[in-house]
Amino acid sequence: MRDSASLRGRLLGNLALLLVVLMLASGLSAYWNGREAADTAYDRTLLASARTIAAGLSQRDGTLSADVPYVALDTFAYDSAGRIYYQVLDIHQRLISGYENLPPPPAGTPRTDDYPALARFYNASYLGQDVRVVSLLKPVSEPNMNGMAEIRVAETEEARVSMAQGLMADTLLRLGMLALGALVMVWFAVSAALRPLERLRTAVEERQPDDLRALPVVEVQRELGPLVRALNHFTERLRGQFERQAQFIADAAHELRTPLAALKARVELGLRSHEPQEWRQTLESAAQGTDRLTHLANQLLSLARVENGARAIAEGGAQRLDLSQLARELGMAMAPLAHARGVSLALEAQAPVWLKGEPTLLNELLSNLVDNALAHTPAGGNVILRVLAPAVLEVEDDGPGIPAEERERVFERFYRGGVQGSGLGLAIVGEICRAHLAQISLHDGENGGLKVRVSFIAD
Repeated sequence: MRDSASLRGRLLGNLALLLVVLMLASGLSAYWNGREAADTAYDRTLLASARTIAAGLSQRDGTLSADVPYVALDTFAYDSAGRIYYQVLDIHQRLISGYENLPPPPAGTPRTDDYPALARFYNASYLGQDVRVVSLLKPVSEPNMNGMAEIRVAETEEARVSMAQGLMADTLLRLGMLALGALVMVWFAVSAALRPLERLRTAVEERQPDDLRALPVVEVQRELGPLVRALNHFTERLRGQFERQAQFIADAAHELRTPLAALKARVELGLRSHEPQEWRQTLESAAQGTDRLTHLANQLLSLARVENGARAIAEGGAQRLDLSQLARELGMAMAPLAHARGVSLALEAQAPVWLKGEPTLLNELLSNLVDNALAHTPAGGNVILRVLAPAVLEVEDDGPGIPAEERERVFERFYRGGVQGSGLGLAIVGEICRAHLAQISLHDGENGGLKVRVSFIAD
């Protein structure tokens, strides 16, 4: 049998996988939330720097000049996580201070509504770096100059990314510690929950092979109760099977011991004689005893075949069969025996009558019923084999019949009821009926004999 993962390991593995998925989702969410928070904070600083630069604009002799205070760049200029660039353009878009070629806002960039300023925020690329830029328009209204000056302040995104990554790492660390703690707690909780199973396993292992007592149900959880009850039910059936087998072996040993002892005594008695006639009688008696023993052994083997066939039916090995055809073939096979005994064997069958069954067992059932009827019908009598719809088999004879008070016991093994025989014929028939879920009953025949009726489940 292929080994499989333990219940504890599988549960922890599934839980760990779920926690990893949740951690990844939470980490991504923390990253984007951190990036949004970083953008909001750094955008405000960008706008403050642009306003500080705009406050330093002045007009002198018709020319706009910019006095950029150090405080405007102090926050970013030497930030180890990023770099800041700025640019000041006059009303004619000419550079008057700052870095050249700082990218302008793309066409259609809307003005921000988050701040009371003529500002636009956008992302761009400068000197091979991704930057975040704010463009602030500063109105210039002088007697000889009127228009809008533009101040652009750009910052590389390392600081924003670093802040978002820090938030994500902190979130993952906290969630990782929480997940690890949860797995440890689940490990101990599952171990405690599985402890009754361990006690159950120990109780089963410590039992002797012949100890088939029921397992205790009160010491396990409610979810394990059905399993324990199913095991107890299986153990009960197993104990019943062992008891039946032990009883059968004891009965078979008793049934075989008596004729074997009689046969041995008869042979020993014949060996003491010096008369050929006594020898012949001894041999004839031994031959008859051997026939009876052979018949008994064959019926014991038939019982073993019935158990194997019943197991095959339970495992789905039943076939679709025509009961009329089986009865017809059996009648033809038994006709010479009936003729030799002076008994008329008749077949009344409707074709086809279909059922699900095991052909060997059904032939055994038919053979035992017909052989039993022929054995108890006197010469000149009749045995009728009937097959009726939907799936009923009847065997009727003109013999002495069976008293009503004994009809329940004739299906017991080795019960003879005061007649000759092994006492196994109808017991075998009863076992075959149980294997096919068929109902068997005994009735009075029309001419005072016995009628055996077997009702199968029609297909």
